[in-house]
Amino acid sequence: MLFVSSAVLADDFRQITLQQFGSGNSVTLASLSADKPVYVKMWATWCKPCMEQMPHFEALQQQYGDKVNFVAVNININENNDKIAQVIKRFNLTMPVWLDNEGQLGVALGLTGTPYSVLINSKNDVVYTTHESDSNLDRFISMLAKGQALKSAATDALTAEQKHTILQNWQQGEQLVFFTATWCDWYLLDTRPEMANACKQAQTQLNSLQQQLPDRQWRGVVNHLWTDEQALAEFNLLYNITVPFSIDEAGVLFNHFNIRTIPTLLVIKDGKVQQRITDFSNTNSLVQQLSGH
Repeated sequence: MLFVSSAVLADDFRQITLQQFGSGNSVTLASLSADKPVYVKMWATWCKPCMEQMPHFEALQQQYGDKVNFVAVNININENNDKIAQVIKRFNLTMPVWLDNEGQLGVALGLTGTPYSVLINSKNDVVYTTHESDSNLDRFISMLAKGQALKSAATDALTAEQKHTILQNWQQGEQLVFFTATWCDWYLLDTRPEMANACKQAQTQLNSLQQQLPDRQWRGVVNHLWTDEQALAEFNLLYNITVPFSIDEAGVLFNHFNIRTIPTLLVIKDGKVQQRITDFSNTNSLVQQLSGH
């Protein structure tokens, strides 16, 4: 992974369109008060550490909200609007809640897992990122609130050229691509049991689907959040996967193909999505759908 100075990103991430929860209005970070630094917290309702950090997040908003723009950005993967509303009510959140509907902001800011806090100075430089909610975060927010100049920090974000190189491999031919996450069958078991079961069912029958359609080119992509090569190896072993899988580098493919629900199966031809499948409850029906292409 190449580290990219946040200055490279400054002209991009502030213009990314997000959706304001509740009203549905389009919003951008550029629409916030330009003279204030920004605290972006990326989270999900099914993320246990995110819920643990919410009281601290709201406390910081109460303390520094007049000097720092606070924004709670939901990553919108396997998300539910009712659940978001419940979190807002449960923790009495007073900062704006926005949705990263296509995952673009997460890609631009180098999101590798939630919760993810990003501090941006008034010059639009990312100066601090962390998955923790601790004294270091408090210290950096305090410095920003006092107007102290902080240097830009490196992020895991990719340049436009790097993203283009990744996408080039998906521009020719027809492929059946299965998108999932190494953790969706167990991490979501408590918070989203129906989603966890859907992951398990789809992943269990993936080999059967491939065997019934052996002449098609199959590929698998796992979400990059909280995932490394060891996690992918354990995933392949657990399900005895025969489809070749790779980790979605920096979330580029999930963003490009707009994967907001996992698992999802796409039929992609010359870089264009021909068919999108999220219901894996009937294997025979799936084979019939895919045989039509």
